[in-house]
Amino acid sequence: MKQTISWWCYNNSGLSPEELVRVTKEIGYAGFDLVPQEYWKLVRDNGLELAAVDGHKSIQSGLNRRENHARIHQELLDKIALAEKWGVHSLIVFSGSREGQPDSIGAEITADGLRMVAKSAEDAGVMLILELLNSKVDHPDYQADHTAWGVEVVKAVDSPAVRLLYDIYHMQIMEGDLIRTIQTYHPWFGHYHTAGNPGRNEIDERQEINYPAVIRAIKDTGFEGYIAQEFVPLGDPIIAMRQAFEICK
Repeated sequence: MKQTISWWCYNNSGLSPEELVRVTKEIGYAGFDLVPQEYWKLVRDNGLELAAVDGHKSIQSGLNRRENHARIHQELLDKIALAEKWGVHSLIVFSGSREGQPDSIGAEITADGLRMVAKSAEDAGVMLILELLNSKVDHPDYQADHTAWGVEVVKAVDSPAVRLLYDIYHMQIMEGDLIRTIQTYHPWFGHYHTAGNPGRNEIDERQEINYPAVIRAIKDTGFEGYIAQEFVPLGDPIIAMRQAFEICK
């Protein structure tokens, strides 16, 4: 397993982009998630990886509406080309909001949208990862808010280039039962995100998730991909980065 840092979590940390890259490398992280494109060269020039970036816009206006498919299809084709050029491993995709749409219909439409671009992703060696987010606290009405729904979509697409982004923080809020879920559904997980709950801060003893046990469960599945630290540090950002890395080693 390779650990990464989510770039956006350090926007207000006081660290310059250059300092953030230097510290991330010194600690031993493999690279970053969600790096703005203007910093891709900085990351790659320092020998770090671009694990995952957004594939399209937006979280609310996503793949679960057919009227969005043409736009998202083109956005994803453009991002796939960039990802292939820069060595970006995965592109994050979003279901969009329910807006009263039944989950079964939303899953069918989302799968159809991903199927349109799956072959292009396969050919480029890029993974499309559908992010599971909570609709209780952070993303009201988001449709991909339960693991089983996301697995239904991935199974329907039936492509090795389409998997789920299992966000431990978000799924703790929606479902709990993290370890059993990971053990059951891990073949459809292509990427993981962390954060402490409640608060989305450090993954230490001040929050409720037993991260050492969860990380062991992920490791026991044979997972060899990326686990991205996506928490916003309350304290010293460098200490938080070091502690999280040790917890998830």
